[in-house]
Amino acid sequence: MPAPALRQTLPQFTPEHDTTNAPASRPGSGLRVVHPDDFEVSVEVLPAEDSFTETEDVSAIGVKRPGLTWSTLIFSFIAGLTFATLSGCQWAAGSQNSQGAAMYNQGQYTAAMEQFQKAIASAPEDPDGYYNLAATTHRLGNQRQDANLIRQSEALYNQCLDHDPDHVDCHRGLAVLLVDSGRPDRAFTLLKNWAAQNPTLSEPRIELARLYEEHGEPQTALKYLEDAVQQDANNPRAWLALARLRESGGDSVQALQNYQRALALGGSSLGNNATMATERVAALSRQLNSAYDAQMNAGGTQIAAPVQFGSTRY
Repeated sequence: MPAPALRQTLPQFTPEHDTTNAPASRPGSGLRVVHPDDFEVSVEVLPAEDSFTETEDVSAIGVKRPGLTWSTLIFSFIAGLTFATLSGCQWAAGSQNSQGAAMYNQGQYTAAMEQFQKAIASAPEDPDGYYNLAATTHRLGNQRQDANLIRQSEALYNQCLDHDPDHVDCHRGLAVLLVDSGRPDRAFTLLKNWAAQNPTLSEPRIELARLYEEHGEPQTALKYLEDAVQQDANNPRAWLALARLRESGGDSVQALQNYQRALALGGSSLGNNATMATERVAALSRQLNSAYDAQMNAGGTQIAAPVQFGSTRY
């Protein structure tokens, strides 16, 4: 059985497409790859380019639309590997998933799909194989504007969820597909049903917040994110999303605290978003300090210089 997943960051992916020069799809969901090893490391993935930024995370797929603040600022997903304890046919699936991921990272989507199909044949119960194939098919379908490929990717996302009903990346990818294909109501239903079935899980609420923000309802998004951190106060992804939303709403003090909490809980697990969060902490700190200095100067108040002393107390 695979060990519990650990998040690890890999270099940012910049694809060169082998099949078309069509615009890249958005990072609404990412590529999760299984590789044989002694432990499992699932990494938020490669942008099926264009999200939910998502970066990233995001975690990779979908046609980019302007104004998706969550997509462009929160979930930037980069290529990742899932390491698991494998044996027999699972070793073959792990190798095939890894090869497929390498090809995907090089923009060789058709070749990647072939490897993921082999991985599914080797380990038909493994949800990551279906997710990898779904994400790659989704991206290629977007590039080619091929409705048949989009339908295939939708079916594959559902097969992934049949094997793992709580697969976060798969829920995100499927929600992106539903929105991009003109069915946002279905995307909301998908995520609301997931949340209802998992009342103590924070991830569905994070994804719902993303969707509400992208549809111009930041207050509803805020409510879901507040619920998410109440459900799991140790989820750095939830705190990061909350920080971004509060900053965009002008609440710099709370945003700063939320960024700091996200970094304290799991900076390394945030991938490239850890760098973004660190930069925002620095920027907000400067902003708040400047505002405080201006207020003090306007009031003619000066702060006394600290007395220098030597102490062994601390």
